[in-house]
Amino acid sequence: MKTLYIVRHAKSSWKYPNVKDVDRPLKERGITDAHLLSKYLAKNITKPDAFIASYANRALHTAIIFCENFGFPLANLKIKKELYSFSDGYLVKTVKALDNSFDSVIIFSHDHGINTFVNKFGSKPIAHVPTCGVVGIQFDEKHWKNIREGKTILVEAPKNHR
Repeated sequence: MKTLYIVRHAKSSWKYPNVKDVDRPLKERGITDAHLLSKYLAKNITKPDAFIASYANRALHTAIIFCENFGFPLANLKIKKELYSFSDGYLVKTVKALDNSFDSVIIFSHDHGINTFVNKFGSKPIAHVPTCGVVGIQFDEKHWKNIREGKTILVEAPKNHR
């Protein structure tokens, strides 16, 4: 059995027009939402074996907040440049290449790719994963490379906890 949690980065700021997209920071609300949701999840799910984040500032900052509230060592946070993609291709490749010693993984990535992935592999149609939204999917597989359709076990958003 494998469990995957996919987190869309928290709300980012468009305040700095000359900052590259990859470097955009989180807004204050994004930071607050990331703490709110990660504290809730830390109390309600088993701590994932691996935390993996896109290298984009907003996704990485979201992941760092989750690591802090889960008590996951920052030194063990894996950063993947490939996850800075807005299609599900690299997300699928990343998941299917996961180490089979990990039974549960949390990945921090971006819109469109996440929406496509959760609708392709989950059992529940989801119209839109909001910023800092989390979707959990459980797969009845021993090897990540074999995942097909799984069971959607969690859909959470910060607005459900404000």
